[in-house]
Amino acid sequence: MPDRDASLASVLRPTMTKLSRKHKLDDIQTPSVLVDIGCVRRNISRFQSYSNAHGLKVRPHIKTHKLPAIAEMQIAAGAVGITCQKVSEAQAMVSGSERISDVLITYNILGEAKLRALDALSRKVRLSVVADSQQVVDGLAGVFAAASEPLSVLVECNTGADRCGVSSPAEAAMLAKYISNSPGLHFGGLMTYPPIGGTARVQTFLADTKALIEAEGLAVPVVSSGGSPDMYSAHLAPVVTEYRPGTYVYNDRSLVLGGRCKWSDCALTVVTTVVSVPAPERAIIDAGSKILTTDLLELNGYGHVLGRPDITIDQLSEEHGRLRSSGAINLSVGQRLRIVPNHACAVANMVDTVIATGLNNGPEVWPVSARGKVI
Repeated sequence: MPDRDASLASVLRPTMTKLSRKHKLDDIQTPSVLVDIGCVRRNISRFQSYSNAHGLKVRPHIKTHKLPAIAEMQIAAGAVGITCQKVSEAQAMVSGSERISDVLITYNILGEAKLRALDALSRKVRLSVVADSQQVVDGLAGVFAAASEPLSVLVECNTGADRCGVSSPAEAAMLAKYISNSPGLHFGGLMTYPPIGGTARVQTFLADTKALIEAEGLAVPVVSSGGSPDMYSAHLAPVVTEYRPGTYVYNDRSLVLGGRCKWSDCALTVVTTVVSVPAPERAIIDAGSKILTTDLLELNGYGHVLGRPDITIDQLSEEHGRLRSSGAINLSVGQRLRIVPNHACAVANMVDTVIATGLNNGPEVWPVSARGKVI
């Protein structure tokens, strides 16, 4: 849409580099990451429409793209804010956009330096965080007790992923009360990251937890869940008020093979060059673990070569990827290929820039603003 592209350019022009409208695949230095913005918009719109139909708020996780421009597309489509994983990631996103005004950080924040940075960030945007222990809450209260506005803190609940989170509704209710009684803090609700296929457990755990907390006289304004694999069954957990999809904005091989989308829905691809064909059934490309990542996600191989389902990427070293076919591989040195990676989120954090295609004024090189922001 012309108006939206123009407004994005006005905010981000100083950091973007235009490419020739005639730029072709063969002109791009490889390996590089391409992002089809038209596909990105369709992916955003599809889930926003679903969420609107089911009365769900959308708070996308920007760990997938780490780009203020795409966060702004998500907000323009109707997202209530963004989700970040680390304080430095949130700082980069807020600094890169005048439109990001509501941020949830879904990670236990510990340490004086991070807490002071969190305090500074809270003066720029509406900020929420999570906690799953009194130790985390105490650290937050130690900094925010003197703040002019209380910090919203959600209780993280383990609904089966066995990562962070309290393990029972009773523990969640106790921590909610502890947050409510801590200086400088406000109990903001409940948050979970469930396992794939865990929607029913989300409903049971969080509905029971919400009832316990409300029985103590505390409101539960937000119940936040997430995960792209189950995003279109989010309505089956009606206790949830907002959803935090991440990978959906790009999609990847794991979601295609899981039946969640099609290859045509994959906005992020890696363009690579065949650098060697040392045997009839084997070829080597210039994309290795430093761009495709070694994430297997229980899949066979390290990505999907578009247009060549017969090829398996069976091995990665740092700068080489090995392709194999059961018959003749029929590739030549210098040939360009596009690969849908297993895990788009990891790939986006491996590169300084992506090439955004499908823009009205031609392709642009976009710096990945929050790349490497893991503190």
